[in-house]
Amino acid sequence: MAKTLKRSPLAPAGFPALPVIGGVAFATVAAGVRYAGRSDVMLARLAPGTAVAGVFTQSATRSAAVLDCQAKIGSDATEGAAIIVNAGNANAFTGTNGTAAARRVTQGVADALNLPEARVFSASTGVIGEVLPDERITSKLSDLAASLDETGIEAAAQAITTTDTFPKGASASFKRDGKTVNIAGIAKGSGMIAPDMATMLVYIFTDAAIAQPALQAMLSDLTGPTFNSITVDSDTSTSDTLLLAATGASGVAIGDNDAEFRSALHSVMLDLAHQVVRDGEGATKFVEITVTGAASDADAKTHALSIANSPLVKTAIAGEDPNWGRIVMAVGKSGAAADRDRLSIRFGDVLVAEKGWVAPGYREEDAADLMKRDEIVISVDVGLGAGAATVWTCDLTHGYIDINADYRS
Repeated sequence: MAKTLKRSPLAPAGFPALPVIGGVAFATVAAGVRYAGRSDVMLARLAPGTAVAGVFTQSATRSAAVLDCQAKIGSDATEGAAIIVNAGNANAFTGTNGTAAARRVTQGVADALNLPEARVFSASTGVIGEVLPDERITSKLSDLAASLDETGIEAAAQAITTTDTFPKGASASFKRDGKTVNIAGIAKGSGMIAPDMATMLVYIFTDAAIAQPALQAMLSDLTGPTFNSITVDSDTSTSDTLLLAATGASGVAIGDNDAEFRSALHSVMLDLAHQVVRDGEGATKFVEITVTGAASDADAKTHALSIANSPLVKTAIAGEDPNWGRIVMAVGKSGAAADRDRLSIRFGDVLVAEKGWVAPGYREEDAADLMKRDEIVISVDVGLGAGAATVWTCDLTHGYIDINADYRS
């Protein structure tokens, strides 16, 4: 049986009601890839004409599925398409045997749905270093094909989870010319979260009609301030995949960088990214870190991630200790430009330090009270320029060790 993890205290009340996206249908099955007694494979069928964009991990040890997807992005959208995802086995660091296993899965889906194999996108998440037992998936493809349902997105979100404590979903809608454009997305992710493209596995669907180059440009641009601005543990996965599919079923044409669509897509991506952090392995605190006054935006993000990824900072937050000296340490070690005598730090609305020294009115009990909250904002002003960035992270507790120490058992 799959291990049941206690639901994150930062989780939303429940899975949101997501709109049906015309041109997309979902199915799930318990294939026993690694887990017993739960669904672990998700299939999504996409209508002919669907444009598919994607961003992927930059890991040098990318999985077979990631390499396959990267090669297929931009393929002919006149054909239908499909996405097949399994949990429990990442099929990463598995050499030619892993590549062959991934190809047997995508070819099996192509045959079952009468699609070109070049339009079948796959993903695998779970244990690294074990070849995917693809026959467990291919033997279930007829069941998956027969049970496709346009309302099955919540079950799909549940099927792709590993150490997640809740399935993740988000949506946005807007009207144009009397028609409604819908966007709905699902994600999985809890640990090994410090993406360099997207995060873990994310699938977003829209019924807008968008040409693939425009879809790709918006997705790539919006990844930076959303999925590339979160971290749980500073580790980048071998399997990170984010796919965005536009079916065109609404009949609303979206042009290059359309402001309304872009805003809606950004809201869905940021919501899903925040949910991943809220489900960080062992997390009890959701932390926003904003850096201003840096020499550049890039420097600001370097400082912010140095703070967010510091085990000393994260354990202090877990212990509800306003140890602002660890913030100073993290800024100093980041490698980006900083000046000790211009640095200011706030915990929420509590001014802790300014211009390189503890603030005259600072009382540690005020900051300590703030650290008891489930959601914490840390603000740092470097005092050098106009660069700014915001990242999101969580605390580091013993629960992270408990989950990862026996992950393969």
